[in-house]
Amino acid sequence: MRSSPAPDPDVVLRVAELRKVYGGNEVVRGLSFEIRRGECFGLLGPNGAGKTTTLRCCLGLIAPDGGTIEMVGVPIPRAARQARIRVGVVPQLDNLDPDFTVTENLQVYGRYFGIPRATLAARIPALLEFAGLASRGDAGLRTLSGGMKRRLTLARALVNDPELLILDAQPTEPDPQARHLIWDGLRQLLSQGKTILLTTHFMDEAERLATRLAVIDHGTLIASDTPRALIAAHVEPEVIEIYGDDAKAWAEASGRHLASRVEVSGETAFCYATDP
Repeated sequence: MRSSPAPDPDVVLRVAELRKVYGGNEVVRGLSFEIRRGECFGLLGPNGAGKTTTLRCCLGLIAPDGGTIEMVGVPIPRAARQARIRVGVVPQLDNLDPDFTVTENLQVYGRYFGIPRATLAARIPALLEFAGLASRGDAGLRTLSGGMKRRLTLARALVNDPELLILDAQPTEPDPQARHLIWDGLRQLLSQGKTILLTTHFMDEAERLATRLAVIDHGTLIASDTPRALIAAHVEPEVIEIYGDDAKAWAEASGRHLASRVEVSGETAFCYATDP
């Protein structure tokens, strides 16, 4: 009898032929990818592409209807609880406890993992510093901005020193300052060797942070490669803007025959081409 090959210790998450159906609608359709230790892997796609459903399957929060998942070396959903102890999660929406201070939110969350009090007390100052909240440890949640809460949620996801950090995209775009502060924090984590799974619908975020990308739509893998390789293969190098009252009519009559792709926004037609 042939023995199965030993699992690759450098693969932190492996998803193979994942399927999920809701009410007869297949929202994830045979999705496959793997994430290797020390990289930032991006799931890029529009709202409704199946990104959050994929994450929920990977975390064992919902059962898949087909395919296999292995996270931090254990099968999901069979050993999901065991795996989640070694994973950090930043959810889409703020689920911090408004009745606790900034520090108390970290303390309570750390206790869920059974982290000794002394270890937790030593770890929290560095997490607050990382989140840019070192001076706000005693502050109530209601005094924090949306960007501060997002950074605190990121710090909370690191309280158990996870092998894999998962960030689910916010449904609305955060303010630019908050985005860049979080980006800086994620780059710092990558420089320390952390492994990150990032879902996003922002092209610039995926390009700046991800080592590799999987582009999905309607639960199907469209393309997967490094950001630079995907841009070179699928994005035209030139954009010509045609603007004015008649831009939309011109785009319909002529522009679509001249350019590879044409997008119209207001009174401007954006013509994407390899030969301007």
